[in-house]
Amino acid sequence: MEELLFLAHRIPYPPNKGDKIRAWHILKHLTDRYRVRLGCLVDDPHDRIYIADLERHCAEVKAVSVSPLRQRVRMLTDFRPGQPLSTSYFHSPELASWVDRTIGAHAIRHAFVFSSPMMTYVPPRHGLKTILDLVDVDSEKWRDMAEHAPAPQRWIYAREAETLLAFERRMAGEAEHTLVCSEPEAELFRLRAPEASATTIWMRNGIDFDYFAPDQSGTNPYPDDGRPVIVFTGDMGYWPNIDAVLWFAREVFPEIASRRPRPRLAIVGAHPAGSVLRLASEDVVVTGRVEDIRPYLAHAAVVVAPLQVARGIQNKVLEGMAMARPVVATSAAEQGLGVRDSGAILIADTARDTALRVAEVLDGEHTSLATSARRIIEARFSWNATLGKLDRLLANGTQLAEERVA
Repeated sequence: MEELLFLAHRIPYPPNKGDKIRAWHILKHLTDRYRVRLGCLVDDPHDRIYIADLERHCAEVKAVSVSPLRQRVRMLTDFRPGQPLSTSYFHSPELASWVDRTIGAHAIRHAFVFSSPMMTYVPPRHGLKTILDLVDVDSEKWRDMAEHAPAPQRWIYAREAETLLAFERRMAGEAEHTLVCSEPEAELFRLRAPEASATTIWMRNGIDFDYFAPDQSGTNPYPDDGRPVIVFTGDMGYWPNIDAVLWFAREVFPEIASRRPRPRLAIVGAHPAGSVLRLASEDVVVTGRVEDIRPYLAHAAVVVAPLQVARGIQNKVLEGMAMARPVVATSAAEQGLGVRDSGAILIADTARDTALRVAEVLDGEHTSLATSARRIIEARFSWNATLGKLDRLLANGTQLAEERVA
């Protein structure tokens, strides 16, 4: 088997959040075709227990532990004009040394780089044939966040948007091909980086719809009191998720909290910020990390994804739809999926409309929504179909780039 270097900014296992889900499925697919040497950062000590799972698939795993606090300090000490903070945050001298040694020791010619900051580990002098997976246009996320944030965060986010876009453009120029997860993201990056237009390809996320299946419900994790549950899932230390759930709890939930039976809001996900923890009450459950998200989806009456800032494909929406649950989402949360006119999801962008759509589901309306959601997931979001495109890219990248197949 030919050798391949795979770099990821976070350990790609377990696949329990957006970027890790995509990274894991791509990595596992590549290990069937290459001897993969994986280099990654571990910013959550809990995740080190999963290194053995990765070692069963990879020829070598170099997982470097980093402290989020120390990485933030590094950002400040490494600050230079024109340099995005993200590249300093995800830099590790230990991992950089390992990459240099590994490329030389194993005569590696191919690299798959997951997220733009990891491109700093494979400078052009290595002569690698590199595929860069941006996943989504991260600089645009910072631009969106700058529009919503107060000062001084607004200025910091705006600077990161500008410097990171310039960096993304340079890295796309060094890569043989650049991937993003949806057609809208590809169109946006071609607009922002026209010089990379010919080598930018979109390859959507898939979902394991055997794992996320309606019959994989498990024991009901909610109190057995007959109250319907509205669930939001995601990493609750991530600003767009925090912003979304705070908006829903403050602007939407009070409009439906007086219903009978009184609904309950469940916020399910690791690393809940203090502002999220303070929402906990008789009517609001904040779980923190859970080992299996499926019971929380399966036993909810409705899944909500009220994101105001969102890029690419939201796995929380795919998972809810795969579990055959009614999903109410904003246009931002749905934009990468292309299913808004399918009869499989409800779109609402204002607090009033969101409350109305949720209330309609709780009243028993939209009875075909869940079945349609499951059907469209099976038809359009298979990982096998998605990763077949990656095989064609590796085998005949030029032709695929010209076709821009996704």
